[in-house]
Amino acid sequence: MIINRQNLAFLNMGFKATFQGAFDTAPSVWNQIAMEVPSTGKQEVYGWLGSTTRFREWIGDRQVQNFSASDWTIKNKKFENTIGVKREDIEDDAYGLYRPVFSQLGIDAKTHPDELLFDLLKNGFTGLCYDGQYFFDVDHPVIAADGSTASISNFGGGAGTAWYLFDISKAVKPIILQKRQDYRFVALNQDTDDNAFWRDEYIYGADARLNVGYALWRLAYASKQALDVASYGAARAAMMSFTGDGGRPLNVTPNLLVVPPSLEATARQLLNAEIVGNNTNIYRNTAQLLVTPWLN
Repeated sequence: MIINRQNLAFLNMGFKATFQGAFDTAPSVWNQIAMEVPSTGKQEVYGWLGSTTRFREWIGDRQVQNFSASDWTIKNKKFENTIGVKREDIEDDAYGLYRPVFSQLGIDAKTHPDELLFDLLKNGFTGLCYDGQYFFDVDHPVIAADGSTASISNFGGGAGTAWYLFDISKAVKPIILQKRQDYRFVALNQDTDDNAFWRDEYIYGADARLNVGYALWRLAYASKQALDVASYGAARAAMMSFTGDGGRPLNVTPNLLVVPPSLEATARQLLNAEIVGNNTNIYRNTAQLLVTPWLN
């Protein structure tokens, strides 16, 4: 290919189309557990975390529910993924060899939120959430019906491989994906660019500005106990017993079990088999299953 502005623009369109096609068709699972929140600045403050709404009989004036219980802040971060294409590969019409690379760039961009989300989950045993406790902890503080402070646990203990249970039926999800700038394809592909002069290559890449953060711990439960009927049942019972401030039931109903590949067989049997351990499987079809290598 002759190197000129028109041909470089045409090549850029092809690389971008390859990137976008792979991005649009690549599978991603982050939206099963996280809610996307648009961001308009360097960070966002989620003052409503820690507050819950409830209906009451309308007697007298309305009672305004104040969503300023938390100053939980998620700061946006920049992410990039960059590749170089040698000038001689374009001159020798070898640019087609790069198409799989640009496809992978699109797949990487689509699945990057998955990587961030599951890293966040794995760190949930030591990562703090809005109430100052670990996201998965045994003593989240809540206000009981009598006004005293009580503790709620969303961690089943143990020291084995972690598995997770979620209620994803609510408008609010357990995790926040905060986006300031979505993933975009960018290029330095002009002969006047420094990279072309100094390194005789053209630069292409993708970047984004976003972050993930913990939202409502009451919609999530983690355990490092062996995944079996007893521990799964205990997790379900604990979640369905969660209350908000004032002792009000939250109607939490766990419906998504998330496991790493090492627990896939156990999880499928627990959720799909009619018989488990010579007994009728009372937990059959009680949750969807998500198996993800990001938890390895």
